[in-house]
Amino acid sequence: MTKPRPAKKREPAQPATRRVLPMELRIGDRLVDETGEWEVVGRPYTSNAGKNARVRVQGLSSPTSPRSGPGAPTSASR
Repeated sequence: MTKPRPAKKREPAQPATRRVLPMELRIGDRLVDETGEWEVVGRPYTSNAGKNARVRVQGLSSPTSPRSGPGAPTSASR
């Protein structure tokens, strides 16, 4: 006789993270990542026939440094 397999142990659930497409962001939305809190200051734009999407953000702790591209935060909260 074969024994029934024991139930697999599940990993604890990660904290809720909302993933947002760049085209869903609006000016004034705030983003949080491990480097701090960011605010969207420009409309999203695409390049490379829509394959790359970017949005301009600025840090709330240093509003004089807007940034976009790969270094920009990736999760959003509305």
